[in-house]
Amino acid sequence: MATLDHSQPNTCTEAGTPDVTVIGAGIIGISCAVQLQAKGLKVAVIDKLPPADATSHGNAGIFAECGCIPVATPGFIWTLPQLLLDPHGPLSLPLGYLPKLSGWGTSFALNTRMQRFQHISRSLAALLKDATRLHLEQATMTGAEAYAKAAPYYYLYKDRAAFEADKLAWDTRSKFGNTYDLLEGDEVHSREEAVSAEFNFAVSLHNHGFSPNPGMLVKTMAKHFVEQGGELITGEVRELRRANGQVNSIVTDRGIYPVNRLVIAGGAWSAKLAEQLGHRVPLESERGYHVQIQNPGIELHAPIMFSAGKLVATPMEGGIRFAGLVEFGGLKADPNYDFCDRLLHHAKTLFPEINTADHVKWMGHRPSITDSLPVIGECPNYDNVLYAFGHQHMGLVLGPRTGRIITELVTTGSSEINLDPYRIDRF
Repeated sequence: MATLDHSQPNTCTEAGTPDVTVIGAGIIGISCAVQLQAKGLKVAVIDKLPPADATSHGNAGIFAECGCIPVATPGFIWTLPQLLLDPHGPLSLPLGYLPKLSGWGTSFALNTRMQRFQHISRSLAALLKDATRLHLEQATMTGAEAYAKAAPYYYLYKDRAAFEADKLAWDTRSKFGNTYDLLEGDEVHSREEAVSAEFNFAVSLHNHGFSPNPGMLVKTMAKHFVEQGGELITGEVRELRRANGQVNSIVTDRGIYPVNRLVIAGGAWSAKLAEQLGHRVPLESERGYHVQIQNPGIELHAPIMFSAGKLVATPMEGGIRFAGLVEFGGLKADPNYDFCDRLLHHAKTLFPEINTADHVKWMGHRPSITDSLPVIGECPNYDNVLYAFGHQHMGLVLGPRTGRIITELVTTGSSEINLDPYRIDRF
């Protein structure tokens, strides 16, 4: 993939200042870039890493239109002790990080109230509408069809009673247009033969899909972007320089780049940039893990959400990926790969015949905001800046929608979706 790797400091891009500069080369940033470019705009993308080498590489790969249920559900706080004490549970909170998380945690807890849950679910559902279709269209536009597939998405339960205990979540999904079939007994095992006989109930969601290689999905899109004249700049952003109510240049460790319009789509690293522009966002790195089992010895046809374990099994190129878990520890701490043993435990629980010997472990940073909603829209303080970050678990699925919103704002000054719930000054 062609990139600009400036060995000496520069004060401008090679062919003049682009119409739009995007900070961030993950699924959100690259989606913004290709859609802006498709409207005839000259676009540059800046990131310290190549496209999809961070969080976009390692997610579960699901186009989860059903993702309108936030983590902060009513009653969630009361389950925290059980989650933290469970040796196979989905959550880890190192004691040394607890003081840094106190303010974030308080705000998160306030969002578990029913009124807030309803607002957040409604706001997520508005973004998630038609997400799979938008993904398939964007993949076709950028030559990435091999990495975007329509498929059922299964939520797996031990029995009907376990499903009915999730009534609030399923009633909410139905309210916002998610449709599904209920599978019981042999219907479950005829779809996925490798699933343990312990699990005899599943929800089969319609209008979903997945990427069998989310990293390659983004890299292929980025390749198309460069072939169409887009510019990839390697550099770590250090400073946003401002004058006269606008950001006029970006200072990186490799040079200084002038700006016309700026989109901040740097995932978990975006809050520090927003702070330079006068906004404090309650964003934490929600460190997510995956284990990819490369020779599993079983077959999986479609992704499965293991509801009790809060993890997803996805058929990937080269194996089956088990992704999930939540660890709070900031952006700088080393990964705790022992945490991945929980995923291996659940893999054996779900698929008794699976061979877990050959596997790869990974950790990435989800940009998690206390109300589970991303920041999308205009910067109130600088009129040439747009925000597109903080998508938490929904980064992959919301890439095309976010790119579409940002492109509408740049080209028309408005959006077909009411963006008030995602404003950066809502906190």
